[in-house]
Amino acid sequence: MGSGRPRGRTLAGEGEAGASSAPPQREFELGDREFRYLATFLTRETGIVVTDHKRQMVSGRLVKRLRALGLRNFSDYCDLIEGPDGHAEIENLVNALTTNITQFFREPHHFEHLRTRVLMPRFAELPRRPRLRIWSAGCSSGQEPYTIAMMVAEIMRPIEGWDAVILATDIDTNMLARGEAGLYSAEEGATIPETYRKRYVRRVHGDPDRVQMSDDLRRLIRFRRLNLHEAWPMKGLFDVIFCRNVAIYFDKPTQHRLFNRYADILVPGGMLYLGHAESLIGLTDRFEMSDKTVYRRK
Repeated sequence: MGSGRPRGRTLAGEGEAGASSAPPQREFELGDREFRYLATFLTRETGIVVTDHKRQMVSGRLVKRLRALGLRNFSDYCDLIEGPDGHAEIENLVNALTTNITQFFREPHHFEHLRTRVLMPRFAELPRRPRLRIWSAGCSSGQEPYTIAMMVAEIMRPIEGWDAVILATDIDTNMLARGEAGLYSAEEGATIPETYRKRYVRRVHGDPDRVQMSDDLRRLIRFRRLNLHEAWPMKGLFDVIFCRNVAIYFDKPTQHRLFNRYADILVPGGMLYLGHAESLIGLTDRFEMSDKTVYRRK
């Protein structure tokens, strides 16, 4: 892959093995060269920026992969990624290093805005070809798209004929598998308001510590793997995009490209929901603010 990283080196890199002057090495210590290689690789492949202060996190998460693969050190792991069989490990690498923090009804004002400012007016229109497309980008283990699905299902119930789909994408295949199964701990399900919990969540038979999302919700959602940094296969336009607490992991040029791509794939007037720490200021002029961290495509 042309990284210029020294190949076949041990992590110590100084002196001969067993020399009395060499400092003792911790198991699977992540050296400077290996950290820089992995950080650069992740940014190139996904757009995610890994700064120096995340070095310990990178090391801690990848140690499990080294043990599972029977590797001696991080240098061997980088050689594997860079070698002809590296493509088979890249998915595991990305899964290990991406952060997945989510819950049902997280930032609840977004879902109230979706319900009252988007869905209710949209369903009141009753167009001749009723269609609704919502994208949950960076959906993690699925709590966000299931929350969106509850909003949609509540308003759709008395209305027939709507073609409504929620696309839920993430780069982490482990998280997507969880979302597609729709199985969560009872503790995770406790953040769902009781009104929705009674209607759309059921206990798992024989397992009181787990709950499952209803079939009505699962039918609305399509879980797919997607790297936001690469080409997008979707052809039609979306009415709504949720991309919350995702862009904070990208540098400014990557954010600029991403938000303009979102504008390209949203209908005029379509809504973009961002995380509480994110903003479009200085990144694109193709949106106007609708509410706190909610933007409307011009």
